[in-house]
Amino acid sequence: MKAFVLHDINDFRFETVPTPIPNDDEVLVSVKAAGICGSDIPRVYRTGTYSYPLIPGHEFSGVVTETGAKADGSWIGKRVGIFPLIPCGSCVPCQKGQYEMCRHYSYLGSRRDGGFAEYVAVPAANLVALPDNVAFEEAAMLEPMAVAVHAMRGMTGSMLDKSNLAKEMDDTVAVCGLGTIGLLLIAFLREAGFSNILAIGNKEFQKKAVLNIGLQPDQYCDSKTQDVPKWIMERTNGTGADLFFECVGKNETVAQAVDCGAPGGRIMLVGNPYSHMTLEKAVYWKILRNQLTITGTWNSSFSYHGDLIEDDWSYVVKRLSAKKINPRILISHQFPLEELEQGFHIMRDKKEDYGKIIGYLGNNFL
Repeated sequence: MKAFVLHDINDFRFETVPTPIPNDDEVLVSVKAAGICGSDIPRVYRTGTYSYPLIPGHEFSGVVTETGAKADGSWIGKRVGIFPLIPCGSCVPCQKGQYEMCRHYSYLGSRRDGGFAEYVAVPAANLVALPDNVAFEEAAMLEPMAVAVHAMRGMTGSMLDKSNLAKEMDDTVAVCGLGTIGLLLIAFLREAGFSNILAIGNKEFQKKAVLNIGLQPDQYCDSKTQDVPKWIMERTNGTGADLFFECVGKNETVAQAVDCGAPGGRIMLVGNPYSHMTLEKAVYWKILRNQLTITGTWNSSFSYHGDLIEDDWSYVVKRLSAKKINPRILISHQFPLEELEQGFHIMRDKKEDYGKIIGYLGNNFL
């Protein structure tokens, strides 16, 4: 089969490799669409990965073509999305059903071969059946959508406690950092009923996407040309945001989140850190004096054994199927698999505006 193989840092080749043979509990997936994640760029060009050679790609969808000896044969021919984290099943978080926090996990596309290939062997337990009306390119965005939902559900009491619903919907929610996760987060917040949303970005595509999602022009702040704290305070009567999602991962934006948090407010750290993170004394004081709650989020919840009432992935699939969420408006570029390196260069070099970049195989989109 054909695949993009990472042989070392900045040694990324499109070449012919053996088609994987699924283990007993695995299936073989014919990939139909695969998205480039922001984390793929440093993995390929700067930091490398855990072992080589490796086929990257953890956001993908396809069709099951073969099953291992112990896997359910009824999966053959099914259209699927794939949860990329493979938990150990025995650590304390796994025993609690918190698989996203597994201490000894493997991961498709970073610790074992992933989706930038014609075929991938994946555990049958990681499959998500796709409704007929969910397209492959939408399903290739299931993972970032579930990550956004995990952040939202981890922050908002309304997702867990319906008695707080009315109060929560009146909260001012700020989302700083409008990459794929930040934009999807806004889409899901709106779908959940939040309307008082303030979006902070710095690219024209982000502004257009925010407006397409349903926000008004005065709900978008361009951090390149506007004073973000002043802008937020003007729109909150000097109080600040009740909920603040920091989706960048830089010292200055974390400090900004603290500075713009309302008394008793909550801050969710979503963005992967760009560098070492520090906490200045003035920032620490604001956390204390405003009694802010600061929390983090990681990955997404997935139910392997029916141990979760509704995991993040089923939450997303339901809304996709009901057409309450349209992730396709975030796709800026699509390339056939053999040309997907162009998408990597666009994201690496940042010489043009982009949203989500998707690679596809064949003419299988709905």
